[in-house]
Amino acid sequence: MQRSDGRAAQNDVATGQGSPASPTQLFVAFTLLALQGFGGVIAVAQRVLVEHRQWLTREQFIEILSLAQVLPGPNVCNVALMTGDRFFGWRGAFAALSGMMVLPLIIVLGVAALYAQYATEPAVAGAFRGMGAVAAGLVVGTALKLASALGSNPMGVRVCWLAGATIFMAVALLRLPLVWVLLVLGSLAATFAWTRLRTRNAGDG
Repeated sequence: MQRSDGRAAQNDVATGQGSPASPTQLFVAFTLLALQGFGGVIAVAQRVLVEHRQWLTREQFIEILSLAQVLPGPNVCNVALMTGDRFFGWRGAFAALSGMMVLPLIIVLGVAALYAQYATEPAVAGAFRGMGAVAAGLVVGTALKLASALGSNPMGVRVCWLAGATIFMAVALLRLPLVWVLLVLGSLAATFAWTRLRTRNAGDG
């Protein structure tokens, strides 16, 4: 199928992955994705985009998610923008982000009105605490699924796990500001990966 900017077709040839047929399909896919995101949309995004629709490989999803996490704004909105842009440019980015936001926004406004009325009810408070545990489990489960893609990371599996453990300790245990953790540890990891890639390319040459 012919696409306006040609990038999706090139991606299909390069990766062997499927691709959305139109911006409308992106909008519908991200709308359905957002409606499944109880407690965390990133976990659902990985399952839908990588496993079900196969629009991205795990490695591609990790690259997009990594960039989304260091940019301002909600991670999943950044993922939607970059995924849409990957296939249809600005039209795809707008369609994916709209699918992520429009219908969920209407639902959230309704739920917020109900929550304001019933927030003091013990059953409601308990339900939200339970959903917090589910959200944490979804994030951990997604991380474990994506860990298999670390084998192709230029830093190597051991260094990746070491970097992840260091960042976890810095943020979760030492409570260091996230922005400084990203600037320092993220810069070190990026520099190390760039050095390894440069050495590998020089060796192949």
